[in-house]
Amino acid sequence: MAVKATRQSFGETVALLGETNPNIVVMDADLGKSTMTGGFQKKFPDRYLEMGIAEHNLIGTAAGLSLAGKIPFATSFSCFIAGRYETIRMSVAYPNANVKIVGTHAGVGIGEDGYSQMGLEDVALLRSLPNFTILQPADDLETRQAVEWAAAHSGPVYLRLTRQKVFDVHSPGYVFQAGKGDVLARTRPGKKPVVTVFATGGVVANAGRALEDLAGEPFGINLVNIHTLHPIDRELVVRLARESRAILTVEDHSVTGGLGSAVSEAVAGAGIGVRVVRHGLSGYGESGDPEGLYEKFGLSASGIKARILEAAK
Repeated sequence: MAVKATRQSFGETVALLGETNPNIVVMDADLGKSTMTGGFQKKFPDRYLEMGIAEHNLIGTAAGLSLAGKIPFATSFSCFIAGRYETIRMSVAYPNANVKIVGTHAGVGIGEDGYSQMGLEDVALLRSLPNFTILQPADDLETRQAVEWAAAHSGPVYLRLTRQKVFDVHSPGYVFQAGKGDVLARTRPGKKPVVTVFATGGVVANAGRALEDLAGEPFGINLVNIHTLHPIDRELVVRLARESRAILTVEDHSVTGGLGSAVSEAVAGAGIGVRVVRHGLSGYGESGDPEGLYEKFGLSASGIKARILEAAK
């Protein structure tokens, strides 16, 4: 299985899209080496804007460019993007500006840089904006298709990406569908009880490995990759909730306001009496290597496996 950071997949894809779409503009906030926009800058220096450490200006300028007919990809770390919520709310969301905001270095998976650089509240903030589409792809192939979709879509998009490399979870024939959950696996189909696992982004591959370790358990498990966090695929969530004994959500984000909250809202809205266990960050991140942090916060394959077993009780 190939491994690649989704930020790298983004950088390669937007540079390719720039060859056929002259309206695409890429903007950065003094982090081009980290957000992987250098390839676009080399190819199209006249369509690459370095805004410096001034994210409010980055967002505002992107909104203005979109209203002039351009398709701006405004990039920075996800934590710095979330910190400019008011500008995003008024300059991008309210006028429904065609801006694509790209937040890299999401979650504790970024590693040694520590909490000050970790986006752990970004989805919670941006999910509150009614017309924002929030995408968090799980691997290279899905990221490439998500970037292509974002460029063609008319309206605000937030693309949440990893610093760390992630394993492929999709085969070459996979087709990304925005707004639709992606059922990756069903172990022991028809076997009761069933635990449905909804995962997103950098932890999806770990959830897949956890399912492999649980193949011999006397209960069924559904694994669903939720690449579109807003609007979430309510129809799929509700359908799987009706056949499940318990639901487990797994995300490299705060348990408040992210995937777990979105799934809980869908289940509660349908009046389904199923237990939802939200697994993510309940506090602040720390500094350490990505694998060690995932192990500590229960986001490794072994940690997710333990959570599935707890949910199945």
